[in-house]
Amino acid sequence: MMESLCNRKSQFYAAYHYHFFYMMSLYNIVFESLILASASPRRQELLKSAHIPFTLCPADVVEDEDPLADPITLVTHNASLKAHAVAKAHPSELILAADTTVALDGHVFNKPADLAEARVILRMLSGKTHTVFTAVHLLALDAKVDEAWVAQATVTFKDLDEQAIDNYIQLVNPLDKAGAYGIQAHAELIISGFTGLRSTIMGLPIEELLPRLKTYL
Repeated sequence: MMESLCNRKSQFYAAYHYHFFYMMSLYNIVFESLILASASPRRQELLKSAHIPFTLCPADVVEDEDPLADPITLVTHNASLKAHAVAKAHPSELILAADTTVALDGHVFNKPADLAEARVILRMLSGKTHTVFTAVHLLALDAKVDEAWVAQATVTFKDLDEQAIDNYIQLVNPLDKAGAYGIQAHAELIISGFTGLRSTIMGLPIEELLPRLKTYL
């Protein structure tokens, strides 16, 4: 009798665990991977380093680049714009979008149009501490997932003369980076320090993103 009861309990728990993991697998069918609405190599690098599977689908949108805009409003708007553009084509999938800008003294610095503008931006940032704003947007239309936030970090530049700027531009392409610089390569040439998450400065606060993704993936 005891053995029969134990067997029944064992069968019950086995069935329960099977049902639990089966239901979890059904849930994960919706979000078995992530769609990254960005062509940024830095964001891809951060997701790969965290072993998060994703599909690349850059958003084809016209971003707000008003240099006098409020930086939080600007990055929040652009991240939402990217997320919704991709979500319309993939309403059942989980979309990740992000946008980054650099702000100093009421002016925002996005990606420079050319090397001349990149030099101007680096001169303006020289010897000062600026703020980096990165907005993140998670969106899944069918599942009614809509979560957004803004991460901030500060970066202090060394005093840069023309030779220092020339040396940096020869080693790093400034044209695909907000503020005309990146912290992930040759930062020692221009940066004296920073506060906040390094990943926020790179364009995706992965340490803040991971706990949220665990809810959906």
